[in-house]
Amino acid sequence: MSRKPVARRQPPKRGNPSRGGSGRAGPVSSDGHRGELPAGQVQKGVQWVTVDEDMAGQRVDNFLLARLRGVPKSIVYRIVRKGEVRVNKGRVRPDSRLQAGDVVRIPPIVQKSKPESPTPGDRVQSVMEAAVVFENDDMLVVNKPSGIAVHGGSGLSFGLIEVLRSARPQAKFLELVHRLDRDTSGLVMVAKKRSALRFLQDELRHKRIRKHYHALVAGTWPAGIGRVDEPLLRYEMPNGERRVKVSAEGKESLTLFRCLQQYQGYSLVQASPVTGRTHQIRVHSAWAGHPIAGDDKYMDDASLKAFRAIGGQRLMLHARALEFTLPGSDEAMRLEAPYDEPFAKVLKELEQRTKGSY
Repeated sequence: MSRKPVARRQPPKRGNPSRGGSGRAGPVSSDGHRGELPAGQVQKGVQWVTVDEDMAGQRVDNFLLARLRGVPKSIVYRIVRKGEVRVNKGRVRPDSRLQAGDVVRIPPIVQKSKPESPTPGDRVQSVMEAAVVFENDDMLVVNKPSGIAVHGGSGLSFGLIEVLRSARPQAKFLELVHRLDRDTSGLVMVAKKRSALRFLQDELRHKRIRKHYHALVAGTWPAGIGRVDEPLLRYEMPNGERRVKVSAEGKESLTLFRCLQQYQGYSLVQASPVTGRTHQIRVHSAWAGHPIAGDDKYMDDASLKAFRAIGGQRLMLHARALEFTLPGSDEAMRLEAPYDEPFAKVLKELEQRTKGSY
């Protein structure tokens, strides 16, 4: 008796892991079953990235960490060590430097998906664009309003840099060169190219960029205090709030001061930080016995209440001027930013009160 051939069951075809991968249900487990990716994660297939002039000079590990945000450093270094990351089809070390024209292969990898964040509105974007005081192909400088953080985080949906990126969707690269406190107004530099960012940050490290702030401080600033070089130490309050204090255990810090104008009960000073410590001007001013008006961290309650009584509503610290060399040239640049209305209004009120006292 003849038997009919039994049709053999074909094993399911497995996709090539080097192709795409974004449409797959999830990673394959050790027992051959596919599982769903944990919430908040996405799987990306192989990426091929050609290094342009602006990326050139970066270390491979830094290049990967920037592109694979949310991926643990241990995994990034592991895929390099195992040879899964290739440059021009060859294995590389984490500290290898990339050159323009290099082709980087990034293997399939699971990343945290970016949570959707609120988009800055048109009005906020218009305000920030109107605050740009200088711009060329390499950088721009913004007169940041008081009350706006330079970047999102710590409960803030967005800051200055996110607003600029939203207003300029065509921009490939926008990064902060340095930072200002949320309540401090004035000049902030933003790089439009990685090469400009590296140049300006190197200039900052070598103290070749001069920053001049204007601060309204309590009391009469002594003519004999032209510099404060007390070391500063960062610490946290029991509630997690960040503070800074003068301490022998702190980092070397230096601020140069010059009195610009005397008012009844207050002085307008120019403060030029030589080092760039957190809250440096605010703490050095308070240590000298003349805290910045409106400073709810380092001004005593009675002085703060007296400042509020004359209409003061903001921290009276303004990044007034910048002196620097333009990236890619030897051209020296000096920029100045006018006070905003609340700052100017307080000075006008003090000027009238001072005149009326004579």
